Amino acid sequence: MEYQQINAKVIDQWIEEGWEWGIPISHEVFEKAKRGDWDVLLTPTKKVPHEWFGDLQGKKVLGLASGGGQQIPIFAALGAECTVLDYSDKQLESEAMVARREGYHVEIIKADMSKPLPFEDGRFDLIFHPVSNCYIEEVKPLFKECYRVLKRGGILLSGLDNGLNYILDDTESQVVNKLPFNPLLNSDQMQQLQIKNDGIQFSHTLEEQIGGQLEAGFLLRDLYEDTNGVGKLHEYGIPSFLATKSEKCF
Repeated sequence: MEYQQINAKVIDQWIEEGWEWGIPISHEVFEKAKRGDWDVLLTPTKKVPHEWFGDLQGKKVLGLASGGGQQIPIFAALGAECTVLDYSDKQLESEAMVARREGYHVEIIKADMSKPLPFEDGRFDLIFHPVSNCYIEEVKPLFKECYRVLKRGGILLSGLDNGLNYILDDTESQVVNKLPFNPLLNSDQMQQLQIKNDGIQFSHTLEEQIGGQLEAGFLLRDLYEDTNGVGKLHEYGIPSFLATKSEKCF
């Protein structure tokens, strides 16, 4: 079984256990969004600035590895034409459930973002990609695919892990791993993940992630950092995530 299939099964299990990133929004939250009262997350705690989106009315939006019925319903409430791509059956079931409940259309695609995206060139105005590329081994090909499927002037919003979480133990007080964290190449790291049922995860450098966006052709427009939201790193204000806004200019 490929590691992507393992991760899809693990995420489905997390959702059955009440994973916070797999709980769809309520009808009340959807109705508030329709009235202009809304927020979404790319990283654990900081809300994405509304100006990063612009006017979403009529815009074609791709939720990339963004299933779960949390962000896409908000964009639909704001008038966007939405597509969501994910490889978790449970996450996609939540998307379908919210769309039925609220009466909007969403295109639901079960696919693996580590493979070429199943869309024609220049299809989307905006891609919303919350923290999830830690579940794929290579990120540069994904950024090239994002560039390809965006229109000129299109925006990529990404949540990124800076790798710090992978070097520390569970108490966040001791360094226990070297980087890069790649369990496909390191059996000790694989064992750590298996013990905690954490799927198969990978660290990525800022060179890979921001540099990879620039290499793909994007212009970096803005960014911010964020913490885990809990734990020692958070208590000390040490960021472990960042979010980027990048534009396809050519």
